Amino acid sequence: MKYYIVIPSHNEESLISLTLQSLVEQTVLPTKIVVVNDNSTDNTEEIVNSFVSKYSFISLVNKTSDAIHLPGSKVIQAFQKGLETLDENYDFIVKADADLIFPNNYFETIIKHFKSNERIGMAGGFCYIEKNGDWVLENLTDKDHIRGALKAYRKETFKQIGGLKPEMGWDTVDELLCKFYNWKVVTDESLHVKHLKTTGANYNKTARYKQGEAFYSLGYGFWITAIASLKLAMLKKKPFLFIDYIKGFWKAKSSKKPLLVTEEQAKFIRNYRLQKMKEKLF
Repeated sequence: MKYYIVIPSHNEESLISLTLQSLVEQTVLPTKIVVVNDNSTDNTEEIVNSFVSKYSFISLVNKTSDAIHLPGSKVIQAFQKGLETLDENYDFIVKADADLIFPNNYFETIIKHFKSNERIGMAGGFCYIEKNGDWVLENLTDKDHIRGALKAYRKETFKQIGGLKPEMGWDTVDELLCKFYNWKVVTDESLHVKHLKTTGANYNKTARYKQGEAFYSLGYGFWITAIASLKLAMLKKKPFLFIDYIKGFWKAKSSKKPLLVTEEQAKFIRNYRLQKMKEKLF
């Protein structure tokens, strides 16, 4: 299977060489890698170009955008810029962060999953972060969720869900739409990917309400938002984030922010979320 990788990157001079090195050492190499250098002010461009000169399947795209790092919009706009440079001669496409080290069998294993069942629409491993010299699971989500740092989509699935939404919540709505269209989402606990930078480390303070806005945009409704907000705040060990998330939800609701999904899809999502909650309780 052919796969393309798009890597949005902003000021990643200390890490991106590690990511690219892990990709060129894959047992099954990508057909194309596009790194999108999004307004970097460090040596990211030079480092990527050193790989471009050695590997014909790696290319660089430069993009100028606002320097403020808001979750969702900035990274997906950069992803889109890279996607525009690619043809559609691939079997699956990958959105990857620029601060990861993949095990060398990562994509060989992802390919096996996609080949095992033609209804598998997304597949991925798990992110691990370093704590006190050990690599431990970055436990921010359920085990059936693929982190936004390393998403792999079958081409047909990617097309049907409408690609990636340039807003916070993009890496949740993609999986929910997969389920809406009856695609399977597979996570593989044997695939440990080193995540070199803590999630959200670069987020500006203006992003603090964005999670609540995202819950609204997904069509969750208030009570599902409240439960999801409490869970996420506790996972991050910052309980007061719950208040920011709820404020973000009401801010989006009062301004009648457009949903990322249709009314039919929102109804499906609410029912799906409620069912998952019931399963955990009972």
